[in-house]
Amino acid sequence: MLTYSPFEISSDREASSRGLRGNPLEGAIGPVNVGETERYGSIIGGAALAAAGLSRRSLPGLLMAGLGGLMILRGITGHCRLYKSIGTSTAASRRSGVPDQTGYKLEKSVTIARPPEDLYRFWRNFENLPEFTENIESIRILDDRRSHWIVKGLGGRRLEWDAEIVNEHPGEMISWQTLPGADVQSAGTVRFSPMEGGRSTTLRVVLEFRPPGGSFGTRMARFFGKDPATELGHDLNRLKKLIESHDVSSPARTAE
Repeated sequence: MLTYSPFEISSDREASSRGLRGNPLEGAIGPVNVGETERYGSIIGGAALAAAGLSRRSLPGLLMAGLGGLMILRGITGHCRLYKSIGTSTAASRRSGVPDQTGYKLEKSVTIARPPEDLYRFWRNFENLPEFTENIESIRILDDRRSHWIVKGLGGRRLEWDAEIVNEHPGEMISWQTLPGADVQSAGTVRFSPMEGGRSTTLRVVLEFRPPGGSFGTRMARFFGKDPATELGHDLNRLKKLIESHDVSSPARTAE
């Protein structure tokens, strides 16, 4: 079970500095699925269209003005019915982690011939993860709990986000989640269960993703260019070979 919960923090000062965000009509007719720049474009274009339509004082002009009004409403509320119908979104996430029941979940495990404490120390330094994960380009530790991730998406597209550790028990488990503004909302938990009297460990990983537009299943695979479940299995097998062939019992690095 993932031990994270999405949350959103705001204040009157933050709302006033976010432009269109936080206005009383935002999300009034549906969830925000239009990006900030696109919302401004809708308002400006809609206002111009409405003004041009009203100046004509004709039925086609009224229709033009009505279309302009809908564009203005789209910009103010941040909701597009067309985007909702096709399951897409251009809005950056302002939530941490993955909202309940909206992600694509993966779960894999592997048994490694090393004690749980060794594996915990290795994983706790997130900068080690690119050594065995094919799609993670780099992870930079920001402080004791936060890190910056760069991941390779479809067609070599670079996806970035900040993540934070939200729960951990040394030698047993680590949970993390993305912070607001992530290109891909995600959360994960890794558990280290002792085997053979503590000489070996069953490492179990649970990941959950919500890519832009809320794609699922095969669409998720298309987004990353590969089947995520298969890739996670390959990553854990590479981890097993790496750990069992090297000494990883030294303490993990921490941010300076």
